[in-house]
Amino acid sequence: MDLLGTVSTVTISCYALLSTTYKSMQAAYAGTASVSLVSDNLASPDLWPSVDVIIPCYNEDPRTLFECLTSIANQDYAGRLQVYVVDDGSGNRDAVAPVHQSFAGHPNFNFILLPKNAGKRKAQIAAIRRSSGDLVLNVDSDTMLASDVVTKLALKMQDPGIGAAMGQLTASNRSDTWLTRLIDMEYWLACNEERAAQARFGAVMCCCGPCAMYRRSALLLLLDQYETQTFRGKPSDFGEDRHLTILMLKAGLRTEYIPDAIAATVVPDSLGPYLRQQLRWARSTFRDTWLALNLLPGLNRFLTLDVVGQNLGPLLLAVSVLTGLVQFALMGTVPWWTILMIVFMTIVRCSVVALRARQLRFIGFAVHTFINVFLLLPLKAYALCTLSNSDWLSRSFAATVAVNDGKQAPVQNLTTESSTTKLSEDAVPNRMRHLARDCSVLVTSDE
Repeated sequence: MDLLGTVSTVTISCYALLSTTYKSMQAAYAGTASVSLVSDNLASPDLWPSVDVIIPCYNEDPRTLFECLTSIANQDYAGRLQVYVVDDGSGNRDAVAPVHQSFAGHPNFNFILLPKNAGKRKAQIAAIRRSSGDLVLNVDSDTMLASDVVTKLALKMQDPGIGAAMGQLTASNRSDTWLTRLIDMEYWLACNEERAAQARFGAVMCCCGPCAMYRRSALLLLLDQYETQTFRGKPSDFGEDRHLTILMLKAGLRTEYIPDAIAATVVPDSLGPYLRQQLRWARSTFRDTWLALNLLPGLNRFLTLDVVGQNLGPLLLAVSVLTGLVQFALMGTVPWWTILMIVFMTIVRCSVVALRARQLRFIGFAVHTFINVFLLLPLKAYALCTLSNSDWLSRSFAATVAVNDGKQAPVQNLTTESSTTKLSEDAVPNRMRHLARDCSVLVTSDE
C-alpha cells in the first residue's frame, strides 16, 4: 500500500476508535445523568432568589426582539424578576424604539441605551453593574423562553455549589429550510448528549449564551477576568459564554444543564451566515480549550476524553480525508476504506440517535456529514490559523422588518394595547403562545 493510502487508512481508523469510544460513553452518561434533588416547595415569594434577566441587543430585528421580550414578560416566576435590555449602539434604534415603548411601562423592565457599539460582553457587564439580583440570567435578543424557564433554572441554582446552569436550546425557525432543520438536530445532540453527559459530573464546558443563569456572588468575583480577557495581546470580543463557564469551573463551582428549561432561538437559514457563525465558534473553542486543559486533572477522566475527542477527532478526520483526496488526484485510487468507514459511522450514529430521541427525523442528520467533511473541517483549519481575528461576523445592519414576500412591515404594528403589567395575548405571535403553553412541542413536534 502506498504512503498516502496508509496514512488515510490509519488516521480514519484512529478517528473511528476515538470517536466511537467517547461518543458511546457520552450517550451512556447522558442517559443516566443524575438529577439534583432540589426542593420546589418555595411557596413564599420571599424564599425565591431575585433574578435579573440581561438581554444585550445590537441591530436586532424588531419583531424578533418583541417576541423575546414578550417571553420574558410572560415568565411564571414567584420571586422578584427584573429585566435589563441593553441596546448596544444599534444602527436601527429608531426601528426598535416602538418595541422599547411597548414595554417601557412594565414595572420590571429597564432599558439601557449605550451611545456606541461596545460589544456583547461590555453590554452584559453594563447591566450586571446596574442590577442587584441574586441570580443573573443572560438571554440573547433572538431567543424566546418557555414560561417556566426562570423557575426551573432558579430551582437548580438553590445548590450553592452551582455557579451556572443552562437550558435546552431549540431552533425557533426549525421549519424554515433544510439547514434550520439540521441545526435544530445539531442543537439536540449538543444539549442532550454532550451537555447532558458533562452535567453528569457537574462540569458543562459551555453554558450556551442564549439561555444561561449565573450566581451573582461568583459572577462579581470573576467579572474583571471576564471583562479583560485577551488573546495574543488583543481584547477577546466573542466566546463570552464558553469563557465565563470555564471561569466558573476554575473557581471550583459546578455548571449544570436542565433539559426541561426550553429556550427557542433563531438560527441561520442559509449556509453563509451559518459558516460565519461556526467560524466564530471554532475560534472561541480553540482559544478557551487551553484554559480548559488546566481543569481536566481535577475532573472526571471522561471529561478529559471528551475534550480530547472533540479537538483531536476533527484533526484525524481532516488528515484522513485530505490524504484520501490527494491519493485519488495523484494516483486515481479511490480511498474506499476511508469512505466506507465514514458512511458506516454516519449510519450507526444517526440510527442510534433516532432510537434515543424516538424521532425518525434524525436519520436525515446524515446530510450533516457532507457539511462537516467538505465545509466545517476546512473552516476549522482556517479558524486555527486565524485565531487572532476577533471579527464578530454574524449580524448585519437591519433597520426594517422584512416579512413573507419581502415587503417591509411597519414596526408600529408590534406595539401592544397595554404596556403595563400584562401584554395582550393577541399581540403575541402563535409560536410564542405555543412556547409559553407547551414547551415540549419545541422538542418533539415537527411543526
